[in-house]
Parts: sequence; structure tokens; C-alpha cells
Amino acid sequence: MHTLHRNPANPTSSPLQHSNRLAVWLQHHISDSMLGLVARLAIAAVFFYSGRTKVSGFLTIKPSTFSLFETEYALPLLSPYLAAHLATYAEHLFPLLLVLGLLARLSALALLGMTLVIQLFVYPDAWPTHLTWIGLMLVVIGRGAGRWSADRMLGIR
Repeated sequence: MHTLHRNPANPTSSPLQHSNRLAVWLQHHISDSMLGLVARLAIAAVFFYSGRTKVSGFLTIKPSTFSLFETEYALPLLSPYLAAHLATYAEHLFPLLLVLGLLARLSALALLGMTLVIQLFVYPDAWPTHLTWIGLMLVVIGRGAGRWSADRMLGIR
């Protein structure tokens, strides 16, 4: 068993050795399932709260949302009306699926696509924030939803 205490046989153990022992201890206690759960919940919160700002009531899109998609969020190839609907519903559906861990890789991939669109066409200077989101999504895409998920219960990899 690994400990974080000084080795009595080697009283001059270095800070590097302490750091290495801590890293080993953390690696044994923080599983991929824990990382997946935290990543799923964190990215779900970001997108769900964004989606909630676009609606009133359950899913009634606010007039201000349509205005945003006509002006600030103007996307090429999509009408503002269609873009507002797609983004608003995606920001509700995919976070819910991530919280449940249901079709988690697909949901994270969809939100990754959405993030890339935001980065390229809406807020190109927000790359530090978007890179953080992408890091969370890549955990889910690359490792899956983990042990604590509907995907695991259903045998979905």
C-alpha cells in the first residue's frame, strides 16, 4: 500500500519522491469512471445553463434568442430561426443525456461540434474557454461515460 508519509528507511527522501508517491496514490484513487462522471456533469452544466437562458417556461424560445441568432450569433448557411431552434434544443437534450450517461460519446461529440461552430463563427477569441470545454468532452469521447452511467447498464461502449 502506498503512503504519503516519509520513508523511515530513507529519511532524506526528496520533494520529487514525495510528489511521485502522491501521483501514484492519486492514480490509484481517481478512476476513469470518476473522471468521466465529473467531465460529463461539468460540460452538461455549461451547455444546459446556456440553453435555459434561451427559453422561458419549459422550452418556449424567447424572442431575445431569435434576436441573438440574427445579430451576434449569425451563422453562415443556417437561418437564424433554424439555428436558434437547433442550438436551444441541443443545449437541453445533450446535457440531459450526458448527466444520465446515455449515448454519452455521441452527446459529447455533438456538443464538440457545437463548440467548434461557436469557436469558428461566433466567438473566435474565446478559445481558452472552448479549449477547456473540449478537454472535458474528449475525456467522455475517448474513455466513455464510465461505470456510473446508463451506457454501462445497457452495454453501450
